[in-house]
Amino acid sequence: MDIERINDNTVKFYISYLDVEERGFSRDEIWFNRDKSEELFWEMMDEVNEEADFVMEGPLWIQVQAMDKGLEVTVTKAQLTKDGQKLDLPDDIDDRRKMFSSDDAVAPEFDEFEPVFDEPDLKKLEYTFVFSEVDELLPIARRLMYVPIETALYHFENKYYLYVNFDEILHSDEDVKNNISIFAEYLQTSPITIHRLEEYGKEIFKEDALSNVLHYFG
Repeated sequence: MDIERINDNTVKFYISYLDVEERGFSRDEIWFNRDKSEELFWEMMDEVNEEADFVMEGPLWIQVQAMDKGLEVTVTKAQLTKDGQKLDLPDDIDDRRKMFSSDDAVAPEFDEFEPVFDEPDLKKLEYTFVFSEVDELLPIARRLMYVPIETALYHFENKYYLYVNFDEILHSDEDVKNNISIFAEYLQTSPITIHRLEEYGKEIFKEDALSNVLHYFG
């Protein structure tokens, strides 16, 4: 399981379906069996606490995004108002994320909610793709030559990774969907985050990766 500490209140982690099965759970169980999904969640949170020192206190906001080969989970400690009653939604978590609350501020439990795992986030603006050779980007670069998309290229563990970031002002949901379909024609999506690539990968093009690939390899 890959764990990324975002800030004091937020942690993100990725678990593959293979890892889920190795822990003794099936895909059907985590989607449709509340007890099993909660058991898996708290097992993962114990691991997060050990590795990322993320102490669970009070209500939690949780988003789970289903990916091709696993699940990406974002957990944020909800902020309480001064009277200790009302929950303020964290700035970096939108109103579609689900809350698991508790009367116990030390050991929160799940409130009424089924299934535990929410549907995929339809407004995702950041993507990472993995591939073997740089020239695999050439057909994409040619097709998206005049489309303003932020891209960066890294080499990590004998693979190349393309980070893609859409501007929510410049790109509508339909734009993102159409452009991502072009990337998906040639490349495989990856759960690796840009933060991990920046820290452990070798930077090839920090920005304008597609236009640079077209210039140097086309």
